[in-house]
Amino acid sequence: MLQLARDTANFAQTLAAPDSADYGAWTGYRIPEDRSEWHPLVRSFFEYWLSVSPPGRLPGRQHIAPEDVPVLWSRMWMLDVHRSPLRYRYRLCGTEMVRSLGREVTGIWLDEAHPQLVENPQSRERFRYMVESGQATWRRGPPLWTRDPEHRIIETCIAPLAADGATVDKILGFSVMFDTRGRPL
Repeated sequence: MLQLARDTANFAQTLAAPDSADYGAWTGYRIPEDRSEWHPLVRSFFEYWLSVSPPGRLPGRQHIAPEDVPVLWSRMWMLDVHRSPLRYRYRLCGTEMVRSLGREVTGIWLDEAHPQLVENPQSRERFRYMVESGQATWRRGPPLWTRDPEHRIIETCIAPLAADGATVDKILGFSVMFDTRGRPL
């Protein structure tokens, strides 16, 4: 049974996928124990996700209340998880993310909004890993998909949601873009 680990030191061990899982070029985005270097909004997103998680379960969309975190919504995005074959569709995309992408993507399949996803095993496997393991992931680095040329670095935390507390049916993400001088956009 999938369980949500509140002790992030044991987070990876508690929710890890079986050792036989093949994640290709995916290199891991484990949540570090020390999150002091994270952008404060990214840290707030992850802490909120942990706080709404029922004991021993993953939170579902029903646990996410926009009024609890209004400052975060413009940078949030949510994907519906479709299986057989595994695909993702944008359920929502905050205004800052729409601005970054240069277009509205709500209702669009992720692989159609970002064709590079099909060619980028690191991105593709990150999503599959979260769906299969129920683990949140974090990354800071160059954007892996084509973005505004001013966007040099992205910091993103992506967390699984499960209406039944175990089977991931949505993915909730939060992203902060940084310019060439390292300033958040």
